[in-house]
Amino acid sequence: MTPESDDHAPEPPAANPYARTRVDGGFTVVAAAGELDLATAGFLAEHLDAATATARPDVLVDLRDVEFFDCSGLRVLCRADSRAREHGGRLRVVTDDPRLHRLLRATGLWARVTPLPAIPRAQ
Repeated sequence: MTPESDDHAPEPPAANPYARTRVDGGFTVVAAAGELDLATAGFLAEHLDAATATARPDVLVDLRDVEFFDCSGLRVLCRADSRAREHGGRLRVVTDDPRLHRLLRATGLWARVTPLPAIPRAQ
């Protein structure tokens, strides 16, 4: 892979029942849905791997349609956050769910992934 190819986003994976990717302003939004557990976290990981593969990724993980989220989902978020930082970017989550807020605080991820209540407007 050449350094120039790092600046170009790879094609996002096909949408699946648990994740889909879109560009919204300057953000790559990976929207998750349903139950994210050991059986389904790989579907989200596939999208986050592609979203964090570019130089300086700015990724929002929209968790507002997630009904269940366990440690498998946390592992996927941690890995994606690390990849985004390695490439000079950031990863944040979008959720106003008190259960997810408690989970992020309890695991120490709150400060790493900076939860937002909604997708910010592009400036």
